[in-house]
Amino acid sequence: MPVRDPRDSEGLFEHHHEPLIPRQAFLRRMVRFTALAFGLIGVSLFIGMLGYRLTEGMSWLDAFLNAAMLLGGMGPVNPLHTAGGKLFAGLYAMFSGLVLLVSAGVMIAPLFHRFLHRFHLDLEEPDDGPNT
Repeated sequence: MPVRDPRDSEGLFEHHHEPLIPRQAFLRRMVRFTALAFGLIGVSLFIGMLGYRLTEGMSWLDAFLNAAMLLGGMGPVNPLHTAGGKLFAGLYAMFSGLVLLVSAGVMIAPLFHRFLHRFHLDLEEPDDGPNT
């Protein structure tokens, strides 16, 4: 059975009937998925900074601190004074929880897939054709 190049567009991962990709290709995949997760975190951090800046009039540094603390699960640092700021902070906190879970899932997906793929290959028996 021909081995599919992992960079082609048929899918993100190799199929269960295909062999594991080489270690170097797997490490490149891990780097791509980690970069994707960090990109998601970066965009989310910018959304939070912009929200604090527009709703509370915070400086960029204070907005960064508050957004980073919420995104990291710690909570806001500066007290909020406006109803818009409080509403934004609540919505951003819920959004941040989802971003944390999705980012973690994106980062561990290639590792989990490789583990399951290897486990499947270990259990697979050779195909001797139809049983008679």
